This record gives sequence, structure tokens and C-alpha cells, in this order.
Amino acid sequence: MDVVIAVIVTLVFSIPISAALTSTYRKKVVESKIGNAEDKAREIIDEALKTAETKKRESLLEVKEESIRTKNELDKEIKERRAEAQRYERRIQQKEENIDKKADAIEKKEASLASKEENLTKLRDEVAKLNEQRLQELERISGLTSEQAKDYLLKIVEDEVKHESAVMIKEMESRAKEEADKKAKEYVVTAIQKCAADHVSETTISVVQLPNDEMKGRIIGREGRNIRTLETMTGVDLIIDDTPEAVILSGFDPIRREVARIALEKLIVDGRIHPARIEEMVEKAQREVEVMIKEEGEAATLEVGVHGIHPELVKLLGKMKFRTSYGQNALKHSIEVAQLAGLLAAEMGLDVRLAKRAGLLHDVGKAVDHEMEGSHIQLGVELCRKYKESATVINAVESHHGDVEAHSLIACLVQAADTISAARPGARRETLETYTSRLKQLEDITNNFKGVDKSFAIQAGREIRVMVVPEQITDADMVLLARDISKQIEAELEYPGQIKVNVIRESRVVDYAK
Repeated sequence: MDVVIAVIVTLVFSIPISAALTSTYRKKVVESKIGNAEDKAREIIDEALKTAETKKRESLLEVKEESIRTKNELDKEIKERRAEAQRYERRIQQKEENIDKKADAIEKKEASLASKEENLTKLRDEVAKLNEQRLQELERISGLTSEQAKDYLLKIVEDEVKHESAVMIKEMESRAKEEADKKAKEYVVTAIQKCAADHVSETTISVVQLPNDEMKGRIIGREGRNIRTLETMTGVDLIIDDTPEAVILSGFDPIRREVARIALEKLIVDGRIHPARIEEMVEKAQREVEVMIKEEGEAATLEVGVHGIHPELVKLLGKMKFRTSYGQNALKHSIEVAQLAGLLAAEMGLDVRLAKRAGLLHDVGKAVDHEMEGSHIQLGVELCRKYKESATVINAVESHHGDVEAHSLIACLVQAADTISAARPGARRETLETYTSRLKQLEDITNNFKGVDKSFAIQAGREIRVMVVPEQITDADMVLLARDISKQIEAELEYPGQIKVNVIRESRVVDYAK
């Protein structure tokens, strides 16, 4: 029991003592760690201060270097500008000196001119007096006034100059004709002989034959609904009159007229004529005409022998089958121009295929000139450029009516072939009113010239025969008169081919035997 008590007492005293010792040891350890951390903190702060000081010194050095460099650059720029300003100043001084010198020279010249002008004035006065005395003496000797003498002298000089110019013009024209006419006629005649083309006069109406007159009523329909539908769908006027077993389609657009013709023929064969069926047949006819246009364009290229044309241009050529100019089919005309241009090129040793290509495409603008704004020449040039035709072909299209200068012989050949195709007999037809108006204008132009007694337009306007008054027009004057009339006709009239001006001077003397 005593032992237990002793143990307990020992434990009671030993526990506090050990706790105190442990606490003291821990405090020492903590104080030691705190001291070490403070030392490290001071070391870090010292190191940071040193680093900051170093950075500060480096930044100051950089700033100083930058300021020195900027100062040097500014000094250099200031020196350059000062040098440039000095150069400008020297130039200005030189210019001022030159201006002063020129001003002195001008003053001297003005003084010299003033003295010379004074002398010239005196001389003019003296010359005027002498001239007046000379004229008075001449009038006294000749018995004519100065105006009479002047008119007489001018008349003599005018007659001499007129005669010499007429002789010179006649000699030059005859020499040029002798050199050019022979070869030109050979080429043109050979080409025309080799080119065999038919001419079909186109109109603005188509006639559809009917199996019987009862079909007219069916085409008209109840209250005219069938004929209205057909006219609305095709844009063509249907003329149903007393013509037996026939319906007339009238319209200025040949493509629409062809669509209406095909659709009406299909409806007649089918027998079922009502608005729905009419719309269906018109759509079929439009598709057929589109195929026909493509085939006609391909056939034209094959007939001429031109290949590699863009498909869109081929379609446009096919559309020209349904276009006319003065009654001449545009596609037939283009084919003929291509053939003529090729034959002329062969005669002259030029590129035949290129000439045919230019001739075939020269009027391609007519395929769209009723749909787009602009002349057929402008539209044709735009189309050829769009589809990458050569510069020679484009120039031939642009110059075939003489609006633009031709840059190649092929363009000149296309122009000549176009004129030949349009001017040959039967190629084109004109209305009676247009024909008579042109002939009257031709005679009016010639009758307005002085010395013309009367004139007659003959050979369908290809020749104008002019009768002159022999007392007013001499043989020399006839050459000049014919030239003036031809120039006036070229300026005021538009016509295919050429017009021959034939001036006739006839002198008659009548006497009677008694």
C-alpha cells in the first residue's frame, strides 16, 4: 500500500516537471525557428533592395542612352534641314538673279521694239502714200477703178486655178482607177461567180392551211377564248377572215410567229382545241423552236466551215434565221458574207478561215438588238468580246458599216462582202414609199446645184444623170460639179453599194436655111 502511494506521489510530481521541461524545449525550438526566419527575411529584403538598386541604375542608363540617341538624331535632322534650307535659299537667290537679268533684257528689248515700231509706222505711212499714188496712176492709165481691176484679176486667177485643179483631179482619178479597178474587179467578180446563194424575201406574216372552214370556228372558240389564249401565249395576231381554208399569223417577231405556226398546226392535227391544250402545244412548240435554233446555228457553221465557235454564239446565229433586214434573211446574209469574205481572202492570199469567221459573226448583234438597247454593231462587239473572239474578228464586226476604222485587210474584206451581199439584185426589197422617197431625195440634191438644168434618177437609184446648162458650166467645171454632187450624196443619203453621178453637157446650135 505504501508502495502504491509512493508511486502515485512520484507520478504526481513527475508529470508537471516533464510538462514544464517539454514546454521549455518547445519554446526554445520555436524561438530558434523565428530567429532563422527573421534572418532569411532580412536577407531577402537586402537582396531585393540590391536588385531594385541594380534595376534602377540599369533603367537610368537606358534612359540616358535613349535621350543621347534621340538628341543625336534630332541634331542630325536639324543639320540636314538647315542644309536643305540653305540649298533652297541659294536656289531662290539664283532665280532672283536670273529674273533680274531677264527683266533687264526685256526692258532693253521693249525699248528697241518701241524704236523699231516708230520707224515701221513712219515706213507704213510712206508706203501707204506711195501705194495710193500708184493706184491713182494705174487707174488713170488703165481707165479702171481699183475694185474693177481687182474683180477682173480675181476672175482670171479663179478660172486658171479651176482649170488646173480640174485637170489635176481628172489625171489623178484616172491614174488611181487604172491601177486599182483592174485587180478589184477581178477579185470581186471571181468571188461573186464562185458564191452561189439564193435569195428569199422574208415577210411579216405566215399562213396556216386548214382542213376545212369549220376549223376556224373551233380555233376562235366559245366567245373567242381559244384565239385569245393563243394570241396571249404567243404574242402574235391571228387574222381569221374570208380567206378559204387558211388562217394568217401576223407579227414582226419571226420567232414568236414560228412558235404560233407550229402550235396551231399541232392543234389542228390533234383536234382538241381548248385553252389548256393550247398552252401545252405552245410550250412544245417553244421547245421545238429552241432545238431548231441550235440546229440552224450548227448547220450554218458547218456550211461555212468555221469551227470552235462558242455554243452561245452558235445559238445566236440560229436565232438570226428568224431575223430579217430589208426583207433579207439575216442568217442567209451572214452565210453569204462569210463565203464572199473567204473567197476574197483566198484571192488575196489571206487567212480564209479567219475571214469566214469574221463574215459569219459580223451581224450577230441582230439576234439580240430587239431585246437589248444599242445598235447591232455595239451588241455584236460586246458578244464577241464576252465569248473570247479574236481582236481581228471584233474589229471586223465593229467596222463593217464604216463607223470605226478597219485595222486589218480581213475587216476591209468583210465590209466589202457585206456591201456586195446587200447590194446585189434581189437580195433586199424596199417598200414603194421608201423607194420613191429615196429617188426624190437624190434628184432634189442634184437640182440644188448652180448650173444644173434637170436631173434623172435611173437604174433603181444606182445612177443619177445630171443635165447642165452649157453657158454656165464649162468642161473643167463638170469635173468639180460631179465631185461636189457625189460628196453631197454621201453626206445626206444612206444607201447600199454606190451611186454613179453622170454629168452631161450638151451644146446645140440651130440655124435655118431660107
